[in-house]
Amino acid sequence: MACVPAATSYVPHQRATAGVGGGAVMAGERCTAAHEVLDAVAGHYENPAGEMCAAHDVPEAVARHHDHAVGPNQCCSAVVQAVAAPVAAVWSVVRRFDKPQAYKHFVKSCSVIVGDGDVGTLREVRVVSGLPAATSTERLEILDDESHVLSFRVVGGEHRLANYCSVTTLHQVVGGGAGGGCTLVVESYVVDVPPGNTTEETRVFVDTIVKCNLQSLARIAEGLVRQGAAAAGIDAGARRATP
Repeated sequence: MACVPAATSYVPHQRATAGVGGGAVMAGERCTAAHEVLDAVAGHYENPAGEMCAAHDVPEAVARHHDHAVGPNQCCSAVVQAVAAPVAAVWSVVRRFDKPQAYKHFVKSCSVIVGDGDVGTLREVRVVSGLPAATSTERLEILDDESHVLSFRVVGGEHRLANYCSVTTLHQVVGGGAGGGCTLVVESYVVDVPPGNTTEETRVFVDTIVKCNLQSLARIAEGLVRQGAAAAGIDAGARRATP
């Protein structure tokens, strides 16, 4: 599969009720989404309430992380970003729960208030002006360095995205990218629809932020690869010049 750098797409979850479009998932209904990006089997998870959200077309081993239980008056969606850099380079940026502002331009600053970077760590994020938010308190739910999975949940703060939960997974795609391959980043989320807003308004707003973040991530990770290649070239040149 060829890697197309800086390509972004998203597929909003849809209610799998005949004749019904996207919207808040009611009890017993099924929320599904499919990304035509990888040829892999998507897993499924059904919570005790019977609400189900199908995983995206990502490797089965990590597909379950994108299964979101979606309750009444909630919406979920996912964004996909191709990055022309190996997983290691992308993951080095994503895994820094203490430094989201490294690639999230809407984050002004971040302070860790509980923990040392492991699961359960709490951070307080301050948001740039111009957004309908001031702060967000977020808990690290998953940090898997082997499978390249990070998940966090919003647990407090001054904002309108109540019960926001995000999962980001990285998948190596061989061929076509810098450094011997490229990375497919999948970020999915579930969130309450704020009072006074529609499901579609909420989805468009959050998708826009996630897209901007992932496009920034791609630029930064690809820049790291270029810097590494340039440094390697300089070292090689110096070695050749040494008598």
